[in-house]
Amino acid sequence: MNDHIIKKGSVYTRAWEIISKDDSIPPEEKKAILRLIQVLVETRERSREPQPQPQNQSEESQGITQEVISQHSLIATIKHQADELDALKRISLNLTSSLDLQKVLDAVVTEAMGLVRNAMGVHIFLYERGELEFGSSLDMNGVRNKPISIPRRDGLTYSVVKTGRQIIIDDMPNHPIYQTMQIYNSGSIIGIPLKFKDEIVGVMNLSRSVKGRFSRSELRLMSLLADQAAVAIFNASLYKRVTQMANTDSVTGLPNRRALDERLQEELYYASRTNTQFSVVMMDLDGFKSVNDTFGHNTGDELLHSLFNFLAQKMRGSDFLARYGGDELTLVMRGTDLESAQIVTQKVIDLMEEYRFHYPRETDLKLGITAGIAIFPLHASNPGDLLRAADAALYHAKKYHRGSYAIAKGVTGKLNPIHLNNQKS
Repeated sequence: MNDHIIKKGSVYTRAWEIISKDDSIPPEEKKAILRLIQVLVETRERSREPQPQPQNQSEESQGITQEVISQHSLIATIKHQADELDALKRISLNLTSSLDLQKVLDAVVTEAMGLVRNAMGVHIFLYERGELEFGSSLDMNGVRNKPISIPRRDGLTYSVVKTGRQIIIDDMPNHPIYQTMQIYNSGSIIGIPLKFKDEIVGVMNLSRSVKGRFSRSELRLMSLLADQAAVAIFNASLYKRVTQMANTDSVTGLPNRRALDERLQEELYYASRTNTQFSVVMMDLDGFKSVNDTFGHNTGDELLHSLFNFLAQKMRGSDFLARYGGDELTLVMRGTDLESAQIVTQKVIDLMEEYRFHYPRETDLKLGITAGIAIFPLHASNPGDLLRAADAALYHAKKYHRGSYAIAKGVTGKLNPIHLNNQKS
């Protein structure tokens, strides 16, 4: 400690006492403030202009400390505004870096958790056609996308939708909204509407472990986040709808050839990474030409929509059924070897016995399915060759064993048809 600090020890002691009691100053900044007090004292003593003398040291220390705290408050305000600008910049970059809806939602909840002290969890619910649907969540332990409960019609989330305004609940256990339900949080919560051009696209709820009001800064940042989130969610949702339309067959509503190509790339990546197989089954609808010739193309389209969706409903959740074109279907099955693919294919063929279609008039037309099977990597090492192998097997089956299936032996190799009815090729 230098001579100045010894001489001014009582001033510093009093100043330090005042600063120590100020909880608004972070502990790590208090030593820096004391050094700033020293600079101010030295500057005042060097001043040549006569200064009015304080009546006592307490008055002097009080004046110096208040001056420092005033300077500190200004610096803190500037720093806080700079932090807010940094947060907004980060939010803007994160929310505009992707058009994938789930990634956008996950980014929003991540940002929200970092904006509020004592945050326990964030939930986003998407709103469309009068219904709320879970979108994303994140809790204080880092657990993602685990919804706590379904929104109640008289609960916070629907109340935000109805009013179109944010709702703040300072004390959850004692608020009327939560009187009839068991809650696991004794703190506070805020519900914020996510609006795009006055249209509510979702609601974001953030809960805290403490009761009381949110700070003005927290409310301001949450409001700005909600504004940007609404725009990002609208854009991502629009992109998703457009993509779905581009990947959907207009007649049957099933995935189209473009969607099939994308799925095959995904399956190739997954199978290569996990060292597993997947199968492709090309199927052709036997007797469909007679339907078009007899009843016209409108009836033909209705039949395709009805039959293909009938088959799609019988598939496993992991299976992918697409319209390849015309009256052809393609079935992609993850993690399926040759034996399993044959069993599933035969079941699909047998399903035609269950299917019924109401024709405009009575007819004896009979429909069936013929198929060709190819397995990755047994018959091909890329999606294009795998489709060609399955298509070649289908052609072979249609030529020699209509109403059954054949198995590809390779892209250029000889085909070896196999039939469950034990017919010889």
